Amino acid sequence: MSVVLQAFQHAVRDGVFPGAVALVRHRGAVVFHEAVGTRGRPPDDQPVQRASVYDLASLTKPLATATAVLCLARDGRVRVDEAALPWAEELRGSAFAEVTLRQLLSHSAGLPAWRPYYEWLAPAGAPPRDDGERRDRVGALLRAIAREPVEYPPGSQSLYSDLGFMLLGAIVERCAGTSLAAFCRRNIFEVAGAAASLGFPGDDAAAALGFPGGDKAAVTAAGSAAAVVSAVSTIVPTEWDARRGRLLCGEVHDDNAAALGGVAGHAGLFGTAEAVSRMSAAWLRAAQGRDGWLDAGLAQQFARRGDAVPESSWGLGWDTPSGVSSSGTRLSSRAFGHVGYTGTSLWIDPACELEVILLSNRVHPTRTNTAIAEFRPRIHDLMYEEYVGG
Repeated sequence: MSVVLQAFQHAVRDGVFPGAVALVRHRGAVVFHEAVGTRGRPPDDQPVQRASVYDLASLTKPLATATAVLCLARDGRVRVDEAALPWAEELRGSAFAEVTLRQLLSHSAGLPAWRPYYEWLAPAGAPPRDDGERRDRVGALLRAIAREPVEYPPGSQSLYSDLGFMLLGAIVERCAGTSLAAFCRRNIFEVAGAAASLGFPGDDAAAALGFPGGDKAAVTAAGSAAAVVSAVSTIVPTEWDARRGRLLCGEVHDDNAAALGGVAGHAGLFGTAEAVSRMSAAWLRAAQGRDGWLDAGLAQQFARRGDAVPESSWGLGWDTPSGVSSSGTRLSSRAFGHVGYTGTSLWIDPACELEVILLSNRVHPTRTNTAIAEFRPRIHDLMYEEYVGG
């Protein structure tokens, strides 16, 4: 048994997460793809499968939203250095009227990290009843963002912000003339060959992921989602949500994303490790300067740490290794990646052609379990030593 697999089994035993799926690819070859542990606590304690579907949480930011902005920039529909204002009139007259897409992508727009908008957008926890109500909620959300106090002068520093990516998700939708979910499915996930197991449950085509009939059938009535997806053994549950009154399984864990119907720029994406690996392969190829469906020049710009913001580790939608990083201590300065609140992460290192995908539901049954913060850097170092070499 490999030391990596042993480490994952010990993590399950020690309660880091109920179960997990990990996939490692080195120089184009899959060298590790294993599932360990269970979906959750009894009675939901069936073994995790390699094809299990996880709530990817903030992996939505690079895999969906940032990639969508890259595609729009590639096609000449937006410019990374242009102001967000033409696509978000709600910002006019606000302190954020001149923020650029680059600043939003690099978490340097002066926005706060997080706000509980769901408390008034969806006070009963119910999703939008239709597309019109969702558009109204998005507009209300953007007006609330415009009223936020400035945390720091835009461009002067970086502060990881969900709000910036909520705004970016709306910008993609308005520029593309369709939902973020539909744009990503048609222009990204289908092109990458991942649409069968990567997407938003709020997408009308979400049946491909095992959400029968998409979000409208799954979560229209409060409490119905858990019943609808309970028989779908591939979808892994996250947290027991006292506010929504049910175990979340097939519903986005993030409350602000749930208030927007499960489709948002900062969270909402679900998928398998294999599907995420199709995205990571495309990003690795482009980061190495090889054109594919991702424009290599743009991808290198997105994946590279910027130098305009002092002491920031951020590229555009992607993080890079820093002094204390989930990536561990072995990846090169060319590496880029991201983590998700539910217990997910993706790190890619073009220098050694290493891709590491980790999907877990560490928030099950409660988000108070934070042991993954210590586990992530340790497992990345162990994987590097095992598959790249000391």
